[in-house]
Amino acid sequence: MSERKGVVPGLVKGLATTARTLTRHTHTAEYPDVRPELPPRSRGVIALLAENCTSCMLCARECPDWCIYIDAHKETVPAATPGGRERQRNVLDRFAIDYSLCMYCGICVEVCPFEALFWSPEYEYSEPKIADLLHDKTRLGQWMTTVPDFEPYEAGAQVKAKKVPR
Repeated sequence: MSERKGVVPGLVKGLATTARTLTRHTHTAEYPDVRPELPPRSRGVIALLAENCTSCMLCARECPDWCIYIDAHKETVPAATPGGRERQRNVLDRFAIDYSLCMYCGICVEVCPFEALFWSPEYEYSEPKIADLLHDKTRLGQWMTTVPDFEPYEAGAQVKAKKVPR
């Protein structure tokens, strides 16, 4: 009988809490129907601007997960001036990121000296097969349309000039 006396006040207390919450507005997000408002500089997927990539391999070397794959070949560029010497440059053949391995740390975006990698706020890129999470350079290039414009610095901010190698 003593067990029942403890159950009734607990039950009444629980029903009172339920009745109170029934009258309140819910804060549930209707996700598939209503997309959430993302904060600026959200990290979603990494986009590639292939024209800026020089195949320097810095992003692949610095990646802690080794999820970036780059293949390139060298091409000879003729001399710019008569009597000058020919130069060689790397041509990007393959650039792929395996998003099944990526931990979205952003090291690759930070170490790229030629600004070829960017964060896109897009996060809806799930695939039915895990093998389809390997995005090649054409698919990574398609994400560039979703990269937001650069936000200007605040007034009075000290900006260090980025050194661009020649």
